[in-house]
Amino acid sequence: MPIGLAVAGANRNDFKQTRETIENIAVERPDSTPDAPQGLCLDKGYDYDEVREWLDAFGCTAHSRARGEEAQALQQEAGFKARRWVGERTHSWMNRFRRVLIRWDKTVCNSLGFLHLACAYITYRQAGLLR
Repeated sequence: MPIGLAVAGANRNDFKQTRETIENIAVERPDSTPDAPQGLCLDKGYDYDEVREWLDAFGCTAHSRARGEEAQALQQEAGFKARRWVGERTHSWMNRFRRVLIRWDKTVCNSLGFLHLACAYITYRQAGLLR
């Protein structure tokens, strides 16, 4: 389910949006403890020291694998499941909303409003409240 949103141009690197995305999380996250650490699954595009420092400041642990490492684990370990598909799945769900897929709005405020509406609908549907 979506956790936070940040709007930027398509020519901007994903890892540069990490801080803003984490800061825009709408739901209060539980504090990280040794028994219940907070994790964030990322792909190779976020494998930077900057990102790890930001996540440490927010009390999260970055879970990322190098390219090819996940494919090898899938072949070698029976029952291994990739973690980073969650982000890709959420993008796919958001692309089902035409107004989000094709940005018709000129202002960032309107676009962000429709992104929040799409995220609210996805969250409501995933919670099992909509059939």
